[in-house]
Amino acid sequence: MRVNLRKSLFILPNLFTLSSIFCGFYAVLLCVKGASDDDHYRASLLIIFAMFFDTIDGRVARLTRTQSAFGLQIDSLADVVSFGMAPAVLVYRWALEPLGFIAVASCFAFVACGAIRLARFNVLAMSTTGAPKKPDKYILGLPIPGAAGILVSLVAANHAVTGGLSSTPWPILIVVVALSFFMVSTIRFRSLKDLRMSWRTLLLVGFALGSSIVLALKLHIAFALGWLLVSYVAIGLVESILGAARKLSKRGREADRISQQ
Repeated sequence: MRVNLRKSLFILPNLFTLSSIFCGFYAVLLCVKGASDDDHYRASLLIIFAMFFDTIDGRVARLTRTQSAFGLQIDSLADVVSFGMAPAVLVYRWALEPLGFIAVASCFAFVACGAIRLARFNVLAMSTTGAPKKPDKYILGLPIPGAAGILVSLVAANHAVTGGLSSTPWPILIVVVALSFFMVSTIRFRSLKDLRMSWRTLLLVGFALGSSIVLALKLHIAFALGWLLVSYVAIGLVESILGAARKLSKRGREADRISQQ
C-alpha cells in the first residue's frame, strides 16, 4: 500500500496541537491533585510548554503548506484548554481560592472571554470558502496565550522568590479581570505571525527583548517572561491610544475645514 506523503504531512502540525492539549490537561490534574507550591510551579511549566507547542504547530503548518480550516478549529479548541481552563484553574488554586465566589466568577470570566476571543478570531481569520486567511499585521483583542503567559509568569515568579505573591490575592484578581477585558476588547495588538520590521517595530522589539534579558540575568527568567508579555500588552495599549488620538485630531481638522467653508 502506497502512502501519500502529502496527505500524511497534515498530521504533523496537529500532533503538536495535541501535545499542547496534553500539557494543559496535565496542568489541570496537578492543580486538582495537590495544593503545594511545587505542584503549582510544575503546572505553570506545563502551560509554558503548551505555549511552545502552540507556536510550533502554526509554523510547521505554514512550512509544510498544510494550513486548513480543521487545523484552525482544533488549534482554538486546544487554546481553550491550555490557555483558558488550565491557567484559570491554576491561578484559582494558587492564590484566589480564599476569595470564594468572586474568585470563581473571575476565573470563569477569564475562560469565557478567552473562548469568545477565539471564536471571534476564527470568524475574522476564515475566508468565505472556509480556508484560513493570510495573517494581518494587527489582531483584535489580546491573544489568549499572552493572557495565560502573564498569569503563569506570576506563579513561576512566586516560586522563584519562595512565595509571597500568593498571599495578596486582590491584586492578582484585578490582573485576571483586566486580562479578561483585554481579550474581548477591540484594542488592536500586533500579530507576531506577520511582523513587519519597520524602524519603530525594531525599536520596540529591541527594547522589550533587551530589558527582558537583563531581568532574566539579574532576577529570574519568570520575571523576564512576565515583563516581555506585559510590554506586549503595553505596546498594544499605547498604539491604540495614539491611533484614537490621531483619529480625533483628523476629525477635528475636518470639522474645522467644513465650518470655514
